[in-house]
Order: sequence, then structure tokens, then C-alpha cells
Amino acid sequence: MEINPQQLIGHWKEGWALDLHTLYSIPIAPDIGLFDTKRPPIAEELYRLKYWREQYRVDNIARPAAEFLNKYKSKWQLDLIIPIPPSDTTRDFQPVYEMAKSIGRLVGLPVDFNTLRKVKSTSQLKEIDDPDTRREILKDAFSINFNALSGKNVLIFDDLYRSGETLKAVCDVIMNKGKARGVYVLTITKTRSKR
Repeated sequence: MEINPQQLIGHWKEGWALDLHTLYSIPIAPDIGLFDTKRPPIAEELYRLKYWREQYRVDNIARPAAEFLNKYKSKWQLDLIIPIPPSDTTRDFQPVYEMAKSIGRLVGLPVDFNTLRKVKSTSQLKEIDDPDTRREILKDAFSINFNALSGKNVLIFDDLYRSGETLKAVCDVIMNKGKARGVYVLTITKTRSKR
């Protein structure tokens, strides 16, 4: 699958999204939420995984992600992958966790689901455009044991980069409290705007 990597700038050492989230979205009937949307191939896979619950698409996404990550794994000297904990913990199937497991298996890195904890319930941030409001919602939302990642190079993994506020909050906790040596970021897609 062809991807078009997008560099992500933030508190981390280096970060990438594999492609854009949409190429375009033209309103057809906006009053009823109908749009003509064109997505890159990997973004279409992600959309169908998350919203149509087509679980077999996990490996379709993980393979190009692993191919991309293999180019950076030794340069970054990664020790483990930490997926972003979900906002909705009631779902039986957590797409980010499943993709992280598959990517970890393909690149030979352990995936840690326990060290980073979400300790404050937060609303779905995709509904919130204001960056200050996002930041306030995420304040103290994540926790980690002191020195839990001392000396380790960590890959933070998420499905979507929108404003970067979630990744910034997690990166700060992992660096400042967890004492990781380095933090890197990989997401599947990136929105065209920061909203």
C-alpha cells in the first residue's frame, strides 16, 4: 500500500503520520452530514476499521506501518511501543491497541499496555476544536510510575494526529515522570488542519 508520510513536530524527538486523514471532503448535504470524502488508502482502511468495525483491516494497516517503522527502529533505538489509552474504555475491541499489537509483532518490539495509565475520564476530543479547551481536558489525564521508563526509548502510537495535544500530554508524562531517554511518535493519519 502506498503511503505519504507526514512529519509531526512536537515535544518528541521525531514523529510521523503515515498519511493524511483525508484528501478532500466536499459537502453534498451538510444539513444532514453528507459529504463526498476522499481518503488515502491507509486512511480508508482506518476509517473502515474504526467506524465499520471491520477488524480484519488491522493487519492491512499494521503491515505498511511496520515497513515504515523498520526504517527508523534502529536509528531511534526503540525499546517498546506504548499505545495511547482509549477515551472509550467500554468497547470490547480497541482499534489502537489491536494495531499496536500487530505492529509490535511485525517489528519485534514489545507493546506495553500497562505503564501509561489514563487516570481521568475525558470526552472525545474530536468534538472539541479549541486547543486551550483540549489542553485543559487533558491536564493530569495520564499518569505513570516515577522512573518507570528510565533509560528507555519509547514509541508512542496513536491512530490519528489532529492537534497533537494528546501526544504532547503523554510525551510530557513519559519524559518528566517516567524518565524515558527518548520519545518518538507514530500515527496512522494526520488531519489537514489542527482542529
